[in-house]
Amino acid sequence: MNIQPLLDALGIQEEAARDLTEDLRIRIGELQARLREAETHLEHLAITRKTVTGLADRLPAALPDLPKHPDYPRILAVFNE
Repeated sequence: MNIQPLLDALGIQEEAARDLTEDLRIRIGELQARLREAETHLEHLAITRKTVTGLADRLPAALPDLPKHPDYPRILAVFNE
């Protein structure tokens, strides 16, 4: 009985399985890198939300009434300079 054709077929399947395994390892590595980036971005967004929410609590509910004096805009302009 000649088993060489069977061994040749097994060799072809092993090579294909090796190639697939390597390709999947590469893709998994790329996906892990993308996952780390997405997780970092998500953490940054959560920190930003927490910061903005904390600052929003300090803002007045409404703007204060500004004086009605006609010179008030001029006085503000001087302070802004």
